[in-house]
Amino acid sequence: MIKTTAMLHNELRQYANPAVKIKRMADSRIITPIIKGIYETDASTPGHYLAGIIYGPSYLSFEYALAWHDLIPETVYSYTSATCGKGRKKQYDTAFGTYLYRDVPVAAFPYGTELYVENGYSFVIASPEKALCDQLYTISPCANRVELKQLLYEDLRIDPQALTGLRMDDIIELAGLYNTRNHRLLVSLAKEMKRNEQHH
Repeated sequence: MIKTTAMLHNELRQYANPAVKIKRMADSRIITPIIKGIYETDASTPGHYLAGIIYGPSYLSFEYALAWHDLIPETVYSYTSATCGKGRKKQYDTAFGTYLYRDVPVAAFPYGTELYVENGYSFVIASPEKALCDQLYTISPCANRVELKQLLYEDLRIDPQALTGLRMDDIIELAGLYNTRNHRLLVSLAKEMKRNEQHH
């Protein structure tokens, strides 16, 4: 369970010096510090439960969400999240893993996310279509659709079968919110894939 310093102070108010007691609890691993002012009472808590607590508003996206949705084969070792309007990347190295945060456009931020509730924790993660759009936002523009396909299938190693399984209408709608060359190419590719699907 996540506890703030204020919550712990309240729980330990019978002690003469709650701050010292909190430090002892952390030293003896009864609680694990996450970042300044926030602790976790269970050291085995899965790291993705904590991403939205560490820095927000944010949701899990980019490589982490692509792997979560089985779009890419790699295991992703850091928790990558999208923020908006922050202006710079943030990184937190914690006992639960490394957390990376980077901006997506404000217009795109609120859409295409899913809320999960597990074991008393809730976390928000990008849909596969949104994670793909977010990832393309971080990559230099492709010249044409051939380059985009190369980027998707060879560089990002997205499974072509998994890509055709995505909701093309969602991709077309979401990609329109980013206003970049990569996203215009993605819309064009999604429309092509949609046409091919209708002909089969």
